[in-house]
Amino acid sequence: MGDQHAHWELTYRDHPGMYGAQPSAAARHAAAVFRVAGARRVLELGSGHGRDALYLADSGFHVTATDFSSVALEQLRAGAMARGLGDRVAALEHDVREPIPLPDGSIDAVFAHMLLCMALSTTQIRDLMGEIRRVLRPGGTLVYTVRHTGDAHYGTGVALGDDIFEHGGFAVHFFSRALVDDLAEGWDLREVHPFEEGELPRRLWRVTQVSRRP
Repeated sequence: MGDQHAHWELTYRDHPGMYGAQPSAAARHAAAVFRVAGARRVLELGSGHGRDALYLADSGFHVTATDFSSVALEQLRAGAMARGLGDRVAALEHDVREPIPLPDGSIDAVFAHMLLCMALSTTQIRDLMGEIRRVLRPGGTLVYTVRHTGDAHYGTGVALGDDIFEHGGFAVHFFSRALVDDLAEGWDLREVHPFEEGELPRRLWRVTQVSRRP
């Protein structure tokens, strides 16, 4: 994943604000779900330059936004200051292969748009799901999106094993439905919603699950 880190750093440096200022459809949906759930403290994993983190903060949540790209986080911090959201957004450099540096049960909701389907092994994804569960309060909500095995890029490009394929320097772990179900073990799985985004178009699932109370 070291090569992926360098690739993303260069990409954000060469294309600042590359995803634009408008939030993703997934973030809009997550905000509505989190509001109904009574969430206040939100963690976004893989926030990039912050279009969704800033939207969530604008929507009234206190957001901890993490990414492993320092370049992207610089752009996020600048965007937060420019929009007067500096008191609602905390940007944190973090590699999701490492434990999340937050206390147990300190977060009400977690959002991750296409983060879990990066160049992570199935074992690393399971470990990350455990960390998400740890930092969520009981009854907390997770909304994540991933590209799945019905995507046009699945099975093409450079095969890296474990359903990971690389295109143009970017590696993607394509999710099977069996993997989604496996990651939801011990959670209440509320929704697995198929949708499309961007060019090709990319085919994704939007997954909503709730941490079970003791």
